[in-house]
Formats: sequence, structure tokens, C-alpha cells
Amino acid sequence: MYFTTSLCAVLLSVHLSLPPDTSMLHLDEVTITASRPHSNAVGSQSSVELDNSFLSSQIPTSLAKGLDAIAGVQASSIGSGQSKPAIRGLGFNRLAIIHDGIRHEGQQWGDDHGLEIDRFAIDHIEIVKGSSALLYGSDAIGGVLLLSSGIKPQREISGSACVFTQTNNALFGVTARLEGKQNRFYWRANATYQDYSDYSVPTDSFEYYSYRIPLYNRTLRNTAGKEADCSLTLGYTASRWHTCLRVYETWAKSGFFANAHGLEVRLSSIDYDRSSRDIDLPRQEVNHLKVLWHTAYSHERWGIEVNAAWQHNLRMEESEPVSHGYMPTPTSSLERRFSKHTATLNAATRWDVAANHTLRLGLQSEFQHNRRGGWGFIIPDFEQYRIGMYAGEEWHATRELTLNAGIRYDFAHTDIHSYQDSYKTPVGDSAVYKIRSEALSRHFHSFTWSAGIRYQKESLEVRANIGKAFRTPIPKELGADGINYHIFRYEAGNPGLQPEESYQADVSVAWENKYVRIQLDPFIGYFPNYIYLTPSADYREGLQLYRYMQSQVFRTGAEAMLTVSPWRHMDINLQGEYLFARQLSGDKAGYGLPFSPPWRLMPEVKFHWEPKIQRQSSSNKWQGYVSVYARVCGAQYDIVPPEKPTNGWWTLNLSAGQQFALTSYSIRLTIKAENILNTKYYDHTSYYRLIDIPEAGWNISVMVGVDF
Repeated sequence: MYFTTSLCAVLLSVHLSLPPDTSMLHLDEVTITASRPHSNAVGSQSSVELDNSFLSSQIPTSLAKGLDAIAGVQASSIGSGQSKPAIRGLGFNRLAIIHDGIRHEGQQWGDDHGLEIDRFAIDHIEIVKGSSALLYGSDAIGGVLLLSSGIKPQREISGSACVFTQTNNALFGVTARLEGKQNRFYWRANATYQDYSDYSVPTDSFEYYSYRIPLYNRTLRNTAGKEADCSLTLGYTASRWHTCLRVYETWAKSGFFANAHGLEVRLSSIDYDRSSRDIDLPRQEVNHLKVLWHTAYSHERWGIEVNAAWQHNLRMEESEPVSHGYMPTPTSSLERRFSKHTATLNAATRWDVAANHTLRLGLQSEFQHNRRGGWGFIIPDFEQYRIGMYAGEEWHATRELTLNAGIRYDFAHTDIHSYQDSYKTPVGDSAVYKIRSEALSRHFHSFTWSAGIRYQKESLEVRANIGKAFRTPIPKELGADGINYHIFRYEAGNPGLQPEESYQADVSVAWENKYVRIQLDPFIGYFPNYIYLTPSADYREGLQLYRYMQSQVFRTGAEAMLTVSPWRHMDINLQGEYLFARQLSGDKAGYGLPFSPPWRLMPEVKFHWEPKIQRQSSSNKWQGYVSVYARVCGAQYDIVPPEKPTNGWWTLNLSAGQQFALTSYSIRLTIKAENILNTKYYDHTSYYRLIDIPEAGWNISVMVGVDF
């Protein structure tokens, strides 16, 4: 039920108030939902739903890192505090992050820029694999991450609080929630704070530009950080309509690995080894403010909803004022400053034409205004406006079979401002103010379509979806020209890029009985003009030059999941994923794509328990689990030269949890031990592997929480 259920994910309060009729499969605190007819899952596409039990068991320092336990989902990490999600190898602006019905807009074009979302304020996550551009527009060409904090309070007052810690980076955090309802009014408040130090890796040194650089106490210098989040929801519910106002704010400050900026540590006066909790230069500070208003009205055969939001993302990057190239020594430490305002207005309506036939219409609009500052340049100032309209219908042909189809039209306009250096650079026999970015005004438009079926009968469920999607080039891809020291390269944009298009098909087949559940999700896609940042053999200002190019690309792969339950207290789970990508044109024809994830297996043995007789006077339950699981990752030799290959690896991990039910409250305890053998390995999607930095060493996490 592609349109009904997907739009219900946007109609957050409605979506989360309907109890799905589902069968559940637990994989390492992951709840994969096999949807029954009229459930809340996206109808004809492969999707995974994660409930609060999964969210409360995760203790990573970022939301994305906790999601890489799902087959088909990867996390590109840079340090211990920042990571970005990807679905089937497609991330950044190919993955739409929909937070409470609104597209989250920060400076997500940067590899080291996080999501600026408080993961402890999220109640429900749905991961839609494959293109969802029909409903969500340009950035959803690779998939959608639907984040919801819209579960309404059910009691006059209730709440939760927990503390959590990690050994690898000496993290300490605390989070709390308080909520309630009075007649038709309801409210919720969340607050989170965490502080972490430099994280450790299983190596004493690494090599960078032919220099062997030692690591003090096996820690990465200046990777400490802090984060503070808060949010407030005020709502009113009537018989046919409801409205709410939500305000979210996230602040984070973290260091960049000092040696990643080159060899400045050898020349710097900063004592990076003095304290593991110092946040010295280079560092970043981000503040994201989001205000959202949601209103929905529902009648017997029709309904309408409106979402409006304003977001302000303020990001500052500081580094030591060191001269690069012909630049004179800067007078301040502010290397880059980005201030991005985003205004969003969405409207959607539903009309039940007949008992088995529903028509959906939607309008989505967004305006972005971004301004830069500081002495470093990488992207110019820009404004961007986009508007999209879609129409879709679904038809319940029989009790077992549902058909859906839709079309969409999008228009986008981008204005990029010119920029030139404030200092002169020798060119031939003269010196000029080098122009980094020419003024550029471009507009893009595209028609897209999608069609799908869903068949469910007894133990078998089949979903299939096919469609065309598109993505507009972002300002960074069009106008970048500068050094990105955080990931060790010089990036050059391409103002002639055309909109990226794709033709994709995916299938999901699931079968289950009392003891076994098996699911296979194959997919295939063709991109006539895929946009990607490719490494070259050239160097600028001492760093390797990466250029934005376009190429025909073919992609295919699959995810597979198997669960065997030989005993009611035991589950044996196995997840796997595989991706194949090949460039079909251009200078790199015959090669894959940079940073493509290799195949991965995730086996697990889990024991769980729950007393047959629960307390009748309380909704709290006594329940617990112990899980032993591994992460097995293949070698990746299918690279784009001069990208380096990575070897295969595996890690051993342990997780355990227990909930203790008391009279009016319950206590939750979660313990995780990751990379128990302290394996030294390189994740192919991690940018630190470019300078021979392995992933984090062994780590023990503990979380203690109380619900009342």
C-alpha cells in the first residue's frame, strides 16, 4: 500500500496512533516487521521498522552508527562522534532524512557533518530501501530514513531517564523525557547531554604522506566532543483534527583528528597529548534549530494535512591560522562558517473514491539560503528553491493483492554566487585574484513515476516496485573549489552537471512459519548520468584532486535475512548484504564506484526470556536477553584507482539487557561489548582509512534507565 502507508509516515500523529498488525522478528535488538494487510509499512517497497526497544538498546555516539546493524544500511564514520547513514551504498544527498514529516536540512553535503538529531527523542524509525523520490523528491533517489517522535502521551504525566557510558572514548551521557496529557492537550519535553574524549584504535602509529606518525596511548588526538539536545512538543487533539508545534535544538562541539590536517601537529604549539578531553584546534561547532507546525483534518472519506517548518543550521569550523599555498597567514582561527536557513511547506490530501480505491495528491516546496564565512573556501553562497507535485492511487484488487501507481513533477532553481580569493596567486608572468566560483543560475525539472504490487497470503508475502527517480545537483557539486583537510583532498565542482536520473526495480519475498522466517530483497538500478566525486592522479596545494563527474552506472545487489527459532527462548539470526556497481562510460569505465561497501554477513545467536505470568497491576514487564553476534566483512578490491583496496575482517561482539518491573516504574539495564578481540581492521566506507587509520578498538557500553 505504497501511497496510503507512506503518507501516513508523514502524517505522524495518525501514523503512530494506529497499531500495526505485524509479526515480529528480533535481530540484535532490531525489530524487522513483516507487514500484514493495512499495516503501517510502506506497501510495495522493502522496508524495515525499528521500535523503541531497538532505540533504547543502542549506545553509540551517533544515530547512524546504531543503524548499521541492519542489512543494506551502512554508516560512513569520521571519528567517534560523527557518522552518516547510507542505504545500499547511497548516502549524502541521495538519502532523504524525514524528521517528523519534514526533510531535515543541515550541511549534510560534508562527509564529517552529522545529522544534528537527538536520537533519544526518536520513538520510531522506518528505513525504506530503494527510491522513494515519488513521495519525497530529489534526495530520496536512494532511500528514505523516516524518524518519528510523534507518539502521544497516554497518561497525565509520565517519563523516563537514563545514564550511559562507553569505555573506548570515556563517554558519559544522560538523557531524560517528561510528558503528559490533560483532556485534549498534550506535551512532551526531551533533553540529552553527552561528553566524550579521544577514542582509541588498535595501533601505535599510522603512515601519512610517507611519514610514520606515532599515536600517544593509541588514541586519535583531538577527537573528543560534547553534544546537548533539547526539544518541546505542544499539541491539541479533537475528534476529527489535531495540531501540534514542535521545537528542536541540537548543539555539538567536537575536534577533528589533528594529524588529518597534514603535519601541523609537528609544527603546532598546541600540546595535543596533554588531555584526552580537550577540544583543541582544528574543531567544529554546530547549532541546529528547527521549528515545525503540523495540522491534520480527517473526514469519513477524505483528509488533509499541512506541515510547515523553518530550520537554521549554523556551522563553524576552526583551525590554526596557517598559510596554505599563496594565502597569507590568516588573522583568526575561523576557517569556515556556514549559515543555512531552510523554509518548508508541504500539503497532502487523501480521497477514498471507493471502498477499495484511494487517490492521493501532494504539494511540497522548500527554499534554502546559505551564506559562508571564514578564510577557507570550499562552496560558494547560494539560494535554492524547489517545488514538487505528485498524484498517486492504490487499488485493493483482492484481499491478497494491492496495486499502486503514481507520477510526480519537480522543478528546482539554484543561484550560486561568485567568489574570488582575497589574495593574489601567480599565473604566468602576473598575479591575479583567483576566481574560485563563477556566478551560476540554473534550473532543473523532471517527471518521475512509480508502480508496484503487493501480494500477501498466509505465510507468503511478495512486494515489487519499479520506477524512475531523479536528483538535482547540489551547490557543492556545481561550485566547489577548495581544500577539504578533514578528509585529505582538494575538491573541484562541475558547473555543467545535469540532473541525475535512475531507473530502479526491487523485490521483496518473505516466507515464515512457527520456526523459520526467510526474506530475500534483490534490487537492480541503472543511472544514465550518475554524479560522483572521483579521485584523480593530479594534486593541488599538496592534496589529491577529486573532481565531480558523471557516468553511466549499473548497480545491483541483494539483502537476505534468515531466522531459525528451535526453542521459544532462542533465535539464530543471519543477515547478509551484497552490492555490485560498475561504471559504463567515462574515463573510469569498467571500474566500480568510490567507497562502495563490500559484502557483509551478520550472524547472531540470541537467548531471551520473559516470565509466563506478568504482574497484572502494571504494564511493565520482566524480560531480558543475551546475544552473541559477529560482523563479517569481505575484502573490497573493486575500487577506482588511485583509491586503495581494503582487506576483509570480522569482529566478535556481545550484548545483554534486562528490564526489571516494579510497582509503578521499571528499570532497564543494557550492556554491550564490541570488538571484543580488539581486531585491527579498516572499514572501506570510513574516510580515516585513507590515511591508514583503523576503526575503533574494543569498547564496553553500559546504559541504565528508568521509566515511570
